[in-house]
Amino acid sequence: MIAVFYTLHAAIGIYWWIVIGAAIFSWLYAFNVVNSRNQLVNSIGTMLYRLTEPALRPIRRFLPDLGGVDISPIILLLALTFISVFLNYTVQPMFGIGPM
Repeated sequence: MIAVFYTLHAAIGIYWWIVIGAAIFSWLYAFNVVNSRNQLVNSIGTMLYRLTEPALRPIRRFLPDLGGVDISPIILLLALTFISVFLNYTVQPMFGIGPM
């Protein structure tokens, strides 16, 4: 059971950084800092979009229009942090495993 919790914790941590990377990439793309015609940049942007969009799309449906400001990554990061803390301090002690 310890392996399951460590794997979930690692997966949440990796996805947390992917969401941050996607948010930073979207800013760089919006402000024309990166060359979108470059094949490597385009493939990185597509990968980040495909990894984060399934989690961000439902959040965006419930958020009001803030005029070009997208706070859905912040809400997703808060949700990931909540899940991680919930697993560490609520679910793990039920199985006799201390928090990470």
